[in-house]
Amino acid sequence: MSGRVQPRLKIKQMEKLSIVKIGGNIIEDQASLDVFLKLFSNLEGKKILVHGGGKRATHIASKLGIESKMINGRRITDAATLEVITMVYGGLVNKNVVAKLQALNTNAIGLTGADANSIKSNKRPVKDIDFGFVGDVKEVSHTAIDKLIQANFTPVFCAITHDGEGQLLNTNADTITSQVAVGMSKLYETSIYYCFELIGVLRDINDKDSVVKHIDSNTYQDLLEKGIIADGMLPKLENCFDALYGGVHEINMGNTSMLTQENDNFTKITL
Repeated sequence: MSGRVQPRLKIKQMEKLSIVKIGGNIIEDQASLDVFLKLFSNLEGKKILVHGGGKRATHIASKLGIESKMINGRRITDAATLEVITMVYGGLVNKNVVAKLQALNTNAIGLTGADANSIKSNKRPVKDIDFGFVGDVKEVSHTAIDKLIQANFTPVFCAITHDGEGQLLNTNADTITSQVAVGMSKLYETSIYYCFELIGVLRDINDKDSVVKHIDSNTYQDLLEKGIIADGMLPKLENCFDALYGGVHEINMGNTSMLTQENDNFTKITL
């Protein structure tokens, strides 16, 4: 063995990308939305925003005489409902958010999954329930999305995808967020921020300050066994760990204040 020092391999540092999802209550409250969008605009580095708009869609559907049908918190999307969702998610909500971001000097571009063929889905098969025109994400075109990011646009995705054959599909915004993050993890160190009303995952649902600040795969099992993670939080956390195993760096859950550097009172989820 020679005495020559072997050169160290240089590991390329991946650039960071934040994918932020906002819940419907923030969208419905104009003051809360304005506060959030200012925080989002001030978020450093490259970023993507994902939103739904279910409450607004339900309200407008009612005005049009279209009944909104929900089963276990999930919307049944018939043809008439899909038209309302397309108008509300892809039009009213999305363009309002984009316009407000432009006013904050964030050069946003509003998108569905059909735009740039960025997110394809399969229509959910009928098992016990026929959900109608609902999509389960099949493929994310990280190269197409990255072209927009590299052109200094901030993508703003609504909760609509497509099947590649001309059909739009209503798609869960949390799932879009995680799948986009997994896809973009091929190019970036991706972090997800799920912004909702609570400050994070709570040990006691009746104590708004009992936030669990860090969850990894071990503490996750412990929280499951103790019944602390249950009901509506269960699919959210399952979704989070699927994303982490898919290559996402970390996931954060809390209210909009977690987007500030000063706040550390939220839930960070890692492997």
